[in-house]
Amino acid sequence: MIAELKQSWPAPAVPKPVIIVGAGGIIRDAHLPAYAKAGISVSGVTDVDAERANALASDYDIPAVYATLADAVAANGTQAVYDIATPPHVITDILPDLPDEAAVLIQKPMGADQDQARRIRQICRDKKLKAAVNFQLRFSPMMMAARDAIEKGLIGDLLEIEVHLNIFTPWDLFPFLIPMERVEIAVHSIHYLDTIRALAGSPKGVFARSISDPRAADFAQTRTSVILDYGDRLRGLMSINHNHQCGRKFQSAWFRIEGTKGTLMVKLGVCFDYPNGEEDELWYCPNGGDWQSVPLQGSWFIDAFMGTMRNVQRFDAGEDEQLYASVEDAYETMALVEACFKAMHVPPTALELD
Repeated sequence: MIAELKQSWPAPAVPKPVIIVGAGGIIRDAHLPAYAKAGISVSGVTDVDAERANALASDYDIPAVYATLADAVAANGTQAVYDIATPPHVITDILPDLPDEAAVLIQKPMGADQDQARRIRQICRDKKLKAAVNFQLRFSPMMMAARDAIEKGLIGDLLEIEVHLNIFTPWDLFPFLIPMERVEIAVHSIHYLDTIRALAGSPKGVFARSISDPRAADFAQTRTSVILDYGDRLRGLMSINHNHQCGRKFQSAWFRIEGTKGTLMVKLGVCFDYPNGEEDELWYCPNGGDWQSVPLQGSWFIDAFMGTMRNVQRFDAGEDEQLYASVEDAYETMALVEACFKAMHVPPTALELD
């Protein structure tokens, strides 16, 4: 049974072409390679930087470059899927210009904060957009297999979900993060919070601290501790350190998912030697048994990006009943992120020293 776990999203029968809105690095690094692998065509691109849009079109043989989003909409209407990969704070400016009932994939996060997420959700409701957010870790082969294992009862009832990272992230690769007030949770651990929700639902509340580090002094936060309150049965927690500078030997980047009947361990390969990465891994052990490696049919990058677009395409065509990362679901992830930042300002319980 372990070898039969679901690891990928099925392909749409007749995929629509994709219009790229925003020709940034994530499009080059992940979206376009994933769509090529999935057999989904990209028919056009638009970006406020015309030179960047033209360069992308030239490098990837994209037939059309549109000067404006309005031009792209006029040419395609609802006969294309709009892939929005822009800075989060401009999403609320883009969505109103899309056709009503259009299929849309929005790059994560869902706005810069929960207030923007709330506005994005309302625009999507008003325009009846078939909109999902590209929280793609939940679509990775390892996490889809882990979710399937949980749903099939292989580990019994969930008791523990722990995310543990002790790695070295080269923060100099991300100078655009320096002025941001919200860094680690908003940019990185949001993936883990969303995936925990995909496995266990939303918690009742959180306890959280996210702090800076003199080894990455220019960045607001690079270390995070979060306890997720699921009541007295399921224990959820994250321990994140991006600044471990003592080599590979004791680095770690794992999900531990433990139940009454067994445990899953998920290695996040991309976190090691970033951006080169290592192989993702998934391991399963029934109580009292031996650890078994689950062969993976792909990796977080780039295979997860196929899944997000496939689900949008299939939902738009009526082949899927729901969007796995819909704006309605993604809003709860944004609410969880917001709760983490609010929890950072709640004072701890003080010691009573007589």
